[in-house]
Amino acid sequence: MEQNGLTYYTLEEVSRRNSAKEIWLVIHSKVYDITRFVEEHPGGEEVLFEQAGADATESFEDVGHSLDAKEMLKQYYIGDLHPDDCNKQVKKDNPASSSPR
Repeated sequence: MEQNGLTYYTLEEVSRRNSAKEIWLVIHSKVYDITRFVEEHPGGEEVLFEQAGADATESFEDVGHSLDAKEMLKQYYIGDLHPDDCNKQVKKDNPASSSPR
């Protein structure tokens, strides 16, 4: 879906791209098609397949990727996570946001 010149993908769309033929990830609400990168990944293919079709932000940050790795990621950027799905993630990650006050 395209809005305001940006391409958006839903979590459901991303989740369908989880095979060796096509691997998409979400990192910091941005969607990346890393299919061409899998064989080159210094940490091996397995870790990417484990995160395929999902939000890999926590795993990406936990590893402590270098600035070079973060810069390299930009070439695989294909769009943003749809705002509705970003809001769902915030609520899921922050239980206080959904509890009554």
